[in-house]
Amino acid sequence: MQTIAASRPVAGVFWMVVTGLMFVAVTAIVKHLGQNVPAAQAAFLRYVLGLVFLVPMLRPILVARLTPRQLRLFGMRGVVHTLAVILWFFAMARIPLAEVTAMNYLSPVYVSIGAALFLGEKLPPRRLIAVLAALVGAAIILRPGVKVIEPGHLAMLGTAALFAAGYLIAKQLSGEVSPAVVVGMLSITVTIGLAPFAYAVWVTPTLVQLGWLFLVAFFATAGHYTMTMAFAAAPLTVTQPVTFLQLVWAVLLGAIFFNEAVDAFVVLGGVIIMAAVSFITWREAVARRTVTPAVPETKV
Repeated sequence: MQTIAASRPVAGVFWMVVTGLMFVAVTAIVKHLGQNVPAAQAAFLRYVLGLVFLVPMLRPILVARLTPRQLRLFGMRGVVHTLAVILWFFAMARIPLAEVTAMNYLSPVYVSIGAALFLGEKLPPRRLIAVLAALVGAAIILRPGVKVIEPGHLAMLGTAALFAAGYLIAKQLSGEVSPAVVVGMLSITVTIGLAPFAYAVWVTPTLVQLGWLFLVAFFATAGHYTMTMAFAAAPLTVTQPVTFLQLVWAVLLGAIFFNEAVDAFVVLGGVIIMAAVSFITWREAVARRTVTPAVPETKV
């Protein structure tokens, strides 16, 4: 399988570029909706409308015969992912697209830290330096003491950490059940988890807003599908650096459609974080491990 994947790097890069465009479309639509729909409600509607794409996954879930332990883990992942999605929708409406995208790159870094702390993974000096470099990149983006750190920035820090926690839980389940069960159970548990939060802030959405949120569900689902195609075509060491293009698309979209100024510090910080993530991915590939996820794996 590895030989086949390595022999198709162009296909892997192509599908990862498409994946980046899909996820940037998600962020752009959510940004377009702004604060007209409360964050928790927008997230809930995105998942409810996306349930139609889960029909093929229902049978694998029903025949999986999940154990009480697996159900607890799925429940825990649903809780942390629910909170992460709410914070992500909250941040999207309040800070520039480029900052959201750049800070989302921190999730794989948090995964490396969490794997070392909770799963017994080693964090050798070179990987530790890469983690510290990524945190420096985050500091460059936020520039505490130089610019105001807004609630949206704090929300994205929480989002990245919670997505990382969810990925670590999923990692424990990935060897026990099929990918369809992992994805399907995530969507089901998050939809249930978001329901009370959405109810608490509910405002009646317009048909246009529902249409936009259905597109969010479509692009998010399509992005995960094309990401799978990329992983099947080439190893992470080939596809991971391509995810940096998401920051390029986000900067362009923000400048052209939302009149957001291009912040060189955000781009610099994003480059540093992405370089650190790519290095960590490469080191894990050398060690034949797959702890660090690709950046798109931590998306909504």
